[in-house]
This record gives sequence, structure tokens and C-alpha cells, in this order.
Amino acid sequence: MSNILDVQHVVKRYAQHTALNDVNLEVPKGSIFGLLGPNGAGKTSLIRIINQITAPDEGVVYLNGEKLQPKHIEDIGYLPEERGLYKKMKVGEQLMYLAQLKGMTKAEALERLKMWFIKFDIKDWWDKNVEDLSKGMQQKTQFIATIVHEPKLVILDEPFSGFDPINANLLKDEILELKERGTTIIFSTHRMESVEELCDHIALINKSNVVLHGAKKEVKNRFKDNSYTVEYVGSLANSDGVFEVIDTQTVEDGVIKSHIRNSQNLPVNQLISSLIQQVELKSFNENIPSFNEIFIKVVGGEANELL
Repeated sequence: MSNILDVQHVVKRYAQHTALNDVNLEVPKGSIFGLLGPNGAGKTSLIRIINQITAPDEGVVYLNGEKLQPKHIEDIGYLPEERGLYKKMKVGEQLMYLAQLKGMTKAEALERLKMWFIKFDIKDWWDKNVEDLSKGMQQKTQFIATIVHEPKLVILDEPFSGFDPINANLLKDEILELKERGTTIIFSTHRMESVEELCDHIALINKSNVVLHGAKKEVKNRFKDNSYTVEYVGSLANSDGVFEVIDTQTVEDGVIKSHIRNSQNLPVNQLISSLIQQVELKSFNENIPSFNEIFIKVVGGEANELL
């Protein structure tokens, strides 16, 4: 898979503060890429460089193999965390203006906007002032402004902020539909459940450095600890070093749940065979860490040896 975005050795400084320190990233085409990190880590600085709002002090960014330049603005859609709509302008007038700034003709913009207004069931918003809309309605309006010109790369910074669950699901569906059409999405959020659900690849920035990156499955595999959750009937004890019982609790109706560790890193079939020699096995599941757990470990500095 080729990359739509290559960030190479990017450094950004503000006075005495280094916001980005030798940052390297590759964003595969057609993927949903999670850009993660605590507040102040450097995510926004990187997003601003990609959008050419600011320039790097060192390093270079390539879009589709070309060094980033002003013409690429039309290939990028950006939904900032701090929304930037003009409160006194009418919704339709504002979206027409923003679409034309992205290189669309008036006729193209009108046709495309009509389609989105119908799709989002907001036809009666066209002549309303932005300030008269709820926060969720303003979010929808800004999302349309972000994708109306059909950019190749879409950057969404906390896109679900201000949305109720119904509209959040609507936006998720649109994000997945964009991906199906070949659009690449950089998705910056603190909501790890959204990362679990939507992202194909992730990068975690902490204290100006990329401290973790890779495909979602590969990153999770890096943080597995060879532990499993088993439910069974009977009595389970450590088995000659094959596995170690970490903790045990009674579930119900005589079923017991234990967390075990595959101490010798043996094949799963051998581990299960050892278990069924002792108990009547009801379920067997590998413990896969969540991104929330991984985030806390890495940002907390407890897993640097894995990076």
C-alpha cells in the first residue's frame, strides 16, 4: 500500500519550546489513521503544518509523493477542533464561499451542497444564520465544508465533539463511506473507543515525539502479555510451568473465571490441552489490550521497552 502522506524529520519550535522533535510518519492511502496523544503533545502543530498554516523549522512533508506546496490545499479537507464558522453569515452563503475557496466553481459548489443538504436532511438550514444553529447543527455544517470539494485527504480533529449519539453514528457512517470511496482520513481524538472502532493505523505523539506507530492489529500484538481469560467447571492449578493462574473468581452456577498466563509461550492448542486435563472448559479468550490501556501505558512511560 502506497502512502498519501510522508512526514520526514519534521521539527517545529516556538520560542524555547519544541513542539515537534524529528517526527516521522507514513499515512497509507485509503486508510483511517488515528493521530493520538495527550493535550500539548504536538498533534495540533503537526496538523497545522500539513494544512500549511505554519511551516516546519526542519524536515519535509510529501503529499502523494510531491513536496507539500500551496496547490495541495485543494486536496485536503480540515475539520478543526475549534470550529471556524462565521456566526453572522447564512449557512448556504458560507458553504458556497468556502467551497469556492477550495477551487470549486459556483455551479459545482451549488450542486454538491444541494446533495449534502438532502443527505443530511437539512434543506431548511440554507438561509439560517450560523449563530441560530445548535452546536450539533454547526458541527454538521462544518463537516460539509470539510468534505464538499471531495478532498483526497481529510483531517478530522475531535469530530464527535458536540454530537449526540444519533448524530455521532451518522458521522461515523459518513467517515466509513469516505474511506470506501478511497479518501484517506487522519483522525485526531481522545476517544479511544472511536480509535478501536474506526482506525486502521495509529501514531501516538507524546512530549513532541512519535512514541508509537503502526497498523492497529500490529500495535495491539506488541502489547499482549500472553494472558488469557478462561471459564470452566472444576479446580484449576498451575500446570508444571505451562501456565500460571493469575487470579480466580466465581461467576455463577458453579462456573469459575480465571486469568492465566502462558508462561512458556507454548502453542495455544497445547495450552488448551493442558487446561482440559484439569477442568471442563467453557470458554477461552486471549486478552487483547485496548487502546485506552496502551495509551495509558505509553504516556505513563511504563512500556518504553516495547516501542
